[in-house]
Amino acid sequence: MSTTSIDAKLLSQMFLAGAKRLEDNKEIINELNVFPVPDGDTGTNMTMTIMSAAKEVYNLYSVNDTTMENVCKAISSGSLRGARGNSGVILSQLLRGFTKIAKTYEAITIPEIAEACDKAVSTAYKAVMKPKEGTILTVAKDVSDKATELANAGCSDLDLFINEVIKAAEVSLENTPNLLPVLKEAGVVDSGGRGLLEFLKGAYEAFSGKEVDLSFFSGEEKKQSAQEKAEELKYGYSTEILIKTDKVFNIKHEMDFKAFLETIGDSIAIVADDATVKVHVYTNDPGLVLQRGLKYGELTSVKVENLRQGTEEKAEKAENKTSEPAPVNVPKELKEYGFVSVSAGEGLSEIFRGLGVDEVIEGGQTMNPSTEDFVKAIGNVNAKTVFILPNNKNIVMSANQAVYLVEDKKVVVIPTKTIPQGITALINFMPDSDADTNTESMKEALAMVKTGQVTYSVRDTRLDDKDIKEGDYMGIGDSGLLSVNADLTPCVTEMIEEMALSDEPVELITVYYGADVKEEDAEKIVASVSAKFPNVDFELQYGGQPIYYYIVSAE
Repeated sequence: MSTTSIDAKLLSQMFLAGAKRLEDNKEIINELNVFPVPDGDTGTNMTMTIMSAAKEVYNLYSVNDTTMENVCKAISSGSLRGARGNSGVILSQLLRGFTKIAKTYEAITIPEIAEACDKAVSTAYKAVMKPKEGTILTVAKDVSDKATELANAGCSDLDLFINEVIKAAEVSLENTPNLLPVLKEAGVVDSGGRGLLEFLKGAYEAFSGKEVDLSFFSGEEKKQSAQEKAEELKYGYSTEILIKTDKVFNIKHEMDFKAFLETIGDSIAIVADDATVKVHVYTNDPGLVLQRGLKYGELTSVKVENLRQGTEEKAEKAENKTSEPAPVNVPKELKEYGFVSVSAGEGLSEIFRGLGVDEVIEGGQTMNPSTEDFVKAIGNVNAKTVFILPNNKNIVMSANQAVYLVEDKKVVVIPTKTIPQGITALINFMPDSDADTNTESMKEALAMVKTGQVTYSVRDTRLDDKDIKEGDYMGIGDSGLLSVNADLTPCVTEMIEEMALSDEPVELITVYYGADVKEEDAEKIVASVSAKFPNVDFELQYGGQPIYYYIVSAE
């Protein structure tokens, strides 16, 4: 006998199974990002968004407290607070719209599901200022259209219904490159749409009776003694070596070295420049790391730390620590204005604090903050009006959602899409002006600054009529690629020159060098470029940002 309705318990199982499948496939989804940068994070953002809701749903499910209303509330509120990145925010809005309809029924049949899908799509489209077709929105709309078509045709078999809906999602996903040229040029389908498809497939698995390990969502940690914690560590030694290379160490050598280290350990990091290679790994055999390192040159520094010993000592100190009196909180005077800014890298964070930012949220390209992160940071700012500077185009939507979750103060999002835009906004803030005037002046100032960022490619692709090989360095501007080169210095140089030769006059170029760049190397680049542009002032500052070797602003 076919199933014709979904009750709260089954909906919980389907939602958790969908979240689990999305999590299992997040790296595949990450790799679909158009720009082949090492921080592709659509899968990560969607997973972290849905896991925020899944934990709440699991808590209800595990104690058999599943009514349609409380399950839908857990899905909606959990995903809203946990939303990260544009893809995560859109997913949260899809779930929010769906549950608005579903929560009004004790069990949902195909007509209610079709109505809920329609509400999901309209809610998500409204959340995006300029919706683009060929994205997760298109896949969701095509799913909704198929659901409505089947409902209108009188379909009552949910197994058939869900299968047809998933087929529609697959067809829609494959068609995304035809709707969004940048996807076709990069040779990928939309990553957000792929994430939605994986979620639907996971939900169907639970509907079909496939057993899913729901304990995955419990988040419970077993209490352990210091000895047990030490014994549980998979690898016992933190090993760091510094190699003075006696020959070329290119991206191929780096990948080979990393592949070897992955066979003997984890927590691997390799940072290389023209003359040295720094390596970090957790392993049970430090000698193998040293032996392999000698293949590339002379070892100038070796550091080995016993992780199990450190864990024992830390755990024992924690167990023996005596309670301390709680600090006395002295209320701060309520200010007129306050700032929350997103930043990555100790140098950049210090710059923002020096410009008056009250709360710096560590994040950006490699980790997009959630809506809840913004809410907490806003709560720590004792001001009547709090301005948020997201400083990343993939974070603006999460910041916007926080505005509706804060009731005791005015929150204004200045839609800064880059670090230089955030700095420019702060410089143009006027303490004696009202909030509306400041909002307008800071937004207007964003157009005055151009941004370039240098990172490396994680795969072969073609973008903006440029062929890119895995390991190539890329200079990415506000509107696309500015430079591509197998070597870092010419890539950075060409990018800065492109920015300086802009149609609009450039008076000041500021270069922020990252965590993996030596100051003297950055100084050489700035000296070389500045000599070609005597009418432009150049500044060099330490940013300390990961992933991106250089961030450059031109004003």
